[in-house]
Amino acid sequence: MNAEYKKIVAQINQWDHEYYVLDTPSVSDTEYDQAFRKLLTIESEHPELIILDSPSQRVGAKPIDDYVKIEHSSKMLSLANAFNLDETYAFFEKAAKDLSTNVELLELFSEPKLDGLAISIHYKNGLLSYAATRGDGQIGEDVTHTIKTIKSIPIKLVTTNPPEKLDVRGEVFMPTSSFIKLNQQALKDNSKIFVNPRNAAAGSIRQMNPTIAAKRDLQFIPYSIGEYVGELKFTYHAEILNFLHQLGFRKNPHCYAFKGSYENFKNNYEVMEQHREKLPMDIDGIVYKINSLTLQTALGFIARSPKWAVARKFPAQNNVTQLLAVDFQVGRTGVLTPVARLEPVFVGGVTVSNATLHNMDEILRLGLRIGDSIEIQRAGDVIPKVVKVISTGKHRNPIIMPDYCPVCNSPVERTEGQAAFRCTGGLTCSAQGAERIKHYASRKFMNISNLGAKLIELLYSKGTLNTIADIYKIKIADIADLEGQGIKSAQNVLDSIEASKSTKLSTFIAALGIHEVGEEGAKTITKYFTDIDSIAKAAPEDLIKIPDIGPVMAKNVVTFFNNEKNKAIIKEIIAAGVHWNSEQNASAEAHLLTGQTWVLTGTLEHLSRNEAKALLENLGAKVAGSVSKKTNFVVAGKDAGSKLSTAKGLGIEVLDETKFLERFHLVL
Repeated sequence: MNAEYKKIVAQINQWDHEYYVLDTPSVSDTEYDQAFRKLLTIESEHPELIILDSPSQRVGAKPIDDYVKIEHSSKMLSLANAFNLDETYAFFEKAAKDLSTNVELLELFSEPKLDGLAISIHYKNGLLSYAATRGDGQIGEDVTHTIKTIKSIPIKLVTTNPPEKLDVRGEVFMPTSSFIKLNQQALKDNSKIFVNPRNAAAGSIRQMNPTIAAKRDLQFIPYSIGEYVGELKFTYHAEILNFLHQLGFRKNPHCYAFKGSYENFKNNYEVMEQHREKLPMDIDGIVYKINSLTLQTALGFIARSPKWAVARKFPAQNNVTQLLAVDFQVGRTGVLTPVARLEPVFVGGVTVSNATLHNMDEILRLGLRIGDSIEIQRAGDVIPKVVKVISTGKHRNPIIMPDYCPVCNSPVERTEGQAAFRCTGGLTCSAQGAERIKHYASRKFMNISNLGAKLIELLYSKGTLNTIADIYKIKIADIADLEGQGIKSAQNVLDSIEASKSTKLSTFIAALGIHEVGEEGAKTITKYFTDIDSIAKAAPEDLIKIPDIGPVMAKNVVTFFNNEKNKAIIKEIIAAGVHWNSEQNASAEAHLLTGQTWVLTGTLEHLSRNEAKALLENLGAKVAGSVSKKTNFVVAGKDAGSKLSTAKGLGIEVLDETKFLERFHLVL
């Protein structure tokens, strides 16, 4: 029975590969269904036989309660954008100059830029181990349960000699035809309509229940490798894509290698423009990469993107419609944003009825009035915007910023020298209050995982939550008595709140929602001020002395902590048990590594990667995700991969964990 079972598993996996990856089905649907039913019968009668790569296990996972965070083996970076031929050519001219060569001698590789969701899929010894979203580039969310449902992703690599480790980077997308069918069915069911295939793919992958994702025709195409531990060595990017295809992944159609002349760039773009409408999926541009991996390594990266690849975006798609009205939305920081209400119009693949107007200065620049005929522009999933007035209406009405907040009726003021108008209601404005609580509780900040946006809105509407301090006053009955909730779910919320009390000072400062003080700004401030009392007492001139803290941010911090209501709320929160350890001190040791770039690779025995990263950052170092000529030191743990080889090739000093710990006088 075991031999027969394994034979059926192998046969169905082969048929799936032919159908979903090669687009060359070799059996009828009837024959496939009969084999699948036989497989399920055997597994039902002999559950002890079930193996990980059985086709039945693609939807074998149970729904999850929440997302687990996963740190990527190497940073998932974004690409720089170019919007025309000259910008694209200039990008590679600069790359060629940095390499001391001529751009026309460079071999480039072009790939259609799929409009989907970036995913990292990790394999160990050929078996799918886990999958994660891009997240912030360093840490993503575990979506293994839904990724396994995509049949163009092999659960087991198609090879008898799999690499020890393989991190495949690529794009999950929904074919255009499947997107249309999904929305047609949604109309019949009176359920949610997705605005475009990208949102449909992203929403499907982030489902808690994998059976929902399995019902949608999602597909995956890889574009790179993040980590590789194995026998093969690669010279060109094209070799990596061919290697991944041999392992069972789909190929991106219309990929080309060419020499980097201006004319070749022009011809390549024109070819892709011709094919764009014929492709079965949405693309929003072309990705150009230097083909040589050695040259990629030599060029390295800037903060958020590689210096050897650029995305040339397709032109925005435009249409003309009429401005019917303008509403003013109040954001988390109290800023009033004008939003255009439009005569619905089809732009860039979706029907648009709203568009941002940014601020009153933009309205004045456009000379815009209600009733005008206007041009709307939309590119990809970017919020539609008003480009210009095409013709003026017969009955034009001026657009006027209200004197009082449309939500709480507090006075609206404009800060001198700034475009923004703000509601002065602060914590008394319900539009700001709920959003401030969502911001504070979000994963990115205090990470109160079970206190979601909808629950916050419900508790806010009932008066249970008025400020962020009220989070720590929630009782079980406040939640358990709500419709759709219960004792267990209420206890889960309280457990999450309790867990959030142990945090970092920088995280807490960023969570407060001080205007223009984000994660990096908060980290910078807490490197120099190690307790909240010091921050609260700091004068603008004290803050401006800190590198990267400008006068606007300094003023915002001082203004926030001069507000008695804000200070009272912070006092309540600390009294409720929220605490942190000193993350940094302002001594000379705290800046020991300022100006240095370090890279961590492999698995450390005594420290997690996050702990090692925090140690280096607390000493002033920059911790990069890849090795380049600008790297000063590499720390290599067990199973260090390509980063270690690159470091040795560039002559960069490499420390093992023992030497790393000894360097900073740490004994574990």
